[in-house]
Amino acid sequence: MRNKLNKLYLYSGYLSAFFMVLIALTIIAQIFGRFVNITIDSTETAGFSLAALTFFGLSYTFHNGEHIRVTLFTRLLGKKVRRYQELFSLSFCIIIIAYLTYWSWDFVYFSFIFDDISPGLLAIPFWIPRISMSIGVTIFLVALIDDFVTVLKNEPPSYVKNANPILKDNT
Repeated sequence: MRNKLNKLYLYSGYLSAFFMVLIALTIIAQIFGRFVNITIDSTETAGFSLAALTFFGLSYTFHNGEHIRVTLFTRLLGKKVRRYQELFSLSFCIIIIAYLTYWSWDFVYFSFIFDDISPGLLAIPFWIPRISMSIGVTIFLVALIDDFVTVLKNEPPSYVKNANPILKDNT
């Protein structure tokens, strides 16, 4: 199960990188389009790609300890107190992200039902770019639950284990 979850987070990171490249390609296409007098609306597709990039990148960066963590006070805590602090923080995040996950899927559903279309030059059904947000935040919720269970088993969470050695807590 651990290998499957690690691959899920890795593939989510790959998708994030793919959308970053897609942003660059759409902007480059717009620049070249200006040279040959062709209008290419890259603003909308770049914006959709940015949303996908952000949400697909959440679980990957979280799992690898790349999210910003303020450890000024947590370093001073003992192991037992730190464990409870980690459980509290993770449970709080799980509640917030579960709420976001529910409403993002609701958003996709109603965009599909009402056939909501983007207002730009490209008439893209809004459920298509919005589904990337829903999938990305769902994978992030899985990563949070994964680390919550890990901390419950008295093991260090992935964001501590996989963190950059230079930035890692020495506890």
